[in-house]
Amino acid sequence: MIDETLVVVVRVIFSFFTLLIFTRVLGKQEVGQLTFFDYINGITIGSIAANLATDLSATTWGHWVGLTGYALLTGVLQIISMKNRYIGKVLEGEPTVVVKDGKILEDNLKKMRIKVGELMMLLRQRGVFNITDVEFALIEVNGKLSVLPKPQYLPVTPSDLNISKSKSGIATELIQEGKLILQNLEQKNVTKEWIEQELEKKGIHRIESVFYALYLPNGELYVDLYEEKVGEEEDISDYPGPY
Repeated sequence: MIDETLVVVVRVIFSFFTLLIFTRVLGKQEVGQLTFFDYINGITIGSIAANLATDLSATTWGHWVGLTGYALLTGVLQIISMKNRYIGKVLEGEPTVVVKDGKILEDNLKKMRIKVGELMMLLRQRGVFNITDVEFALIEVNGKLSVLPKPQYLPVTPSDLNISKSKSGIATELIQEGKLILQNLEQKNVTKEWIEQELEKKGIHRIESVFYALYLPNGELYVDLYEEKVGEEEDISDYPGPY
């Protein structure tokens, strides 16, 4: 019993780090961006990794070869699909137009095996309740619906109103759980003294009392302290319990 447990523990560690390495090498995608093939392939690789950890009726080597084979094939197909557009379309598919100028393209809808009711549901999820407002709607390779409204229904942008906007950017973490992130300070040419001065302006006297701080694109410092309480007016939960 103990020997069997030790074998499983060793296999779990081995399969876990093997799977971790393969997923990092193959890259990462959001679940919503996965094609159907990617989704099925991911399940298969995960299943092989699980068998590698717990199936004591077969050798570790056999499962590892299978897991490695799936990972290598996936990586090779990724490279081929990036270098050859035609093969990429064959492997991953391509977007399909299902609505054009407010009209449903029935033949394309049938090819995608999507019912009209499902299409209308996808449109409503995108905030479109009147199909005549749609210039184009496409089913992407990951099954999601992309919608281009007609020009008169597009939202107004600052450029439409000839309004100039300042350049936006990405906020950078400077403090996390009371500790300075020195690498980010150097990246933004910010000193500890500057941070302390900004904190003093906000009535904060110790860096250790800051839970989270960001250097905003406009040069200001965003600060979130420990143990901030949510008032009743901001608490939208209807659960009275403590957890």
